[in-house]
Amino acid sequence: MRRFLLVLTVVFKPEVRSIVKTVVDQTGHRMVESGGYGQALLLLNNGLNPDLILLESSADSSHAAQLVALLKAVAPTKTCLLVGLGDQAVRASAIELGIQYILSKPITRGELESVFDGLTEPVAFESDEVSVSTIAAGRRQLGAGEPTTLHFEELGKNEFFLAACPKMLEIQRQIRLLAGADVNVLILGESGTGKEVVAQAIHKHSRRAGRPLHKVNCAALPEPLLESELFGHRRGAFTGATRDREGKFQQANRSTLLLDEIGEISAPTQAKFLQVLQDGEFSPLGGEQTIRVDVRVLAATNIQVESALREKTFREDLFHRLSVFTIKVPPLRERRSEIPYLIDEIIRRMPVEMKSGFACSFPSRLMDAALAYQWTGNVRELRNFVMRTIVMRDLDTATADLEAKIAEGRKARQGPVLVQEAPESSDLKSHVRDLTERTEVRMIERALDASGWNRRRAAQHLNISYRGLLYKIQQHQLTRGRSGRIVSQDRAG
Repeated sequence: MRRFLLVLTVVFKPEVRSIVKTVVDQTGHRMVESGGYGQALLLLNNGLNPDLILLESSADSSHAAQLVALLKAVAPTKTCLLVGLGDQAVRASAIELGIQYILSKPITRGELESVFDGLTEPVAFESDEVSVSTIAAGRRQLGAGEPTTLHFEELGKNEFFLAACPKMLEIQRQIRLLAGADVNVLILGESGTGKEVVAQAIHKHSRRAGRPLHKVNCAALPEPLLESELFGHRRGAFTGATRDREGKFQQANRSTLLLDEIGEISAPTQAKFLQVLQDGEFSPLGGEQTIRVDVRVLAATNIQVESALREKTFREDLFHRLSVFTIKVPPLRERRSEIPYLIDEIIRRMPVEMKSGFACSFPSRLMDAALAYQWTGNVRELRNFVMRTIVMRDLDTATADLEAKIAEGRKARQGPVLVQEAPESSDLKSHVRDLTERTEVRMIERALDASGWNRRRAAQHLNISYRGLLYKIQQHQLTRGRSGRIVSQDRAG
């Protein structure tokens, strides 16, 4: 079966970008657009591992050195360079570096398709089910039993599961393992990380996938209504109960029930819920007859389970019944390499009329800020930010606002810097390490400030490689502030 490629592009001319996008879309490959050579290198240093890097030489001669530096940093066997007739120096450097594909502009669709065909090859999939999902998503999937750099899967109703970092790829592997195990699963993670998406993926690959996934937000309903919502009621059970009503457990018989924010359930409801998990039986409110069901339960919560167990707000026996298998979804700040993919996918799924006239990609500076920001609201906050940016059509203001939030967040976390003696019990090594890191950040800040954020000149001033400086910028999460100076969100001011 054909293998789909992940393509990272740096293309400047609209007509060239149009050809590249058309070929990528029609061949079913996946494209991540970068606004410049520096941003592309930042993405590569941040964990992005594309199958093909497609670079267009810039008409600006001052960018030639950046392009050559990027060519030196990437694998020549998976790099395609698009050069003009006047780019002989760049072409010579590319040939010297062993770049496999060098195309002269203007390029044709046939030339690009030949490059893609040279990199694609049959892939052995684990099962027909995996193959179907891969073809439907048009994405590179599992080959020879090993996870690739990017996993993308459509879940329906405009939802998708994306994994492009080790932690999320491990969750994707766990979902595959759970396909043949009909057990309860507890999904932990901060609000907005995508716990419901993980639950949808688990259900999709289970033997119950032929029936709909039922969901209840336990935090959205008051306690009396929540019990009725879960277990149903008989007519006359309470004021307003004018007819019998099935609860979610009964509706989800032989299917899957997702209980979101289960940590908000009270102790009495927890006890009744435990009985369903143990015996598969329950009685509706106001009813005497016992109802038996076959339901797989997926529970999600953003609470600190260990603290809830210590404080007795969450029953330990219920926890053990739920957590036959536990999945911890990492916050977005621990999976920054996925941010460009998520932004691209959010934009792609927006209504055409909403994004009409928008460039359909973030410029380099805005993407840098998005990679550095903490995203305390996780994927939900990122989605809202992307949609708001496209609606407002003001990229400069969006960039400035995001950079201001980075600076404010740093100040709020670190507070004022006070010079004081270390406690006697402090670790000398940790203080030396902290002093070294602060000194390094200050030196990088001064070099960047002096060069006007020209990272190549700053690297030369610091006597380190350009790629090394980009790594340090990402490591310390430095970005240009609203006033033009650099701010770091990780260090004290």
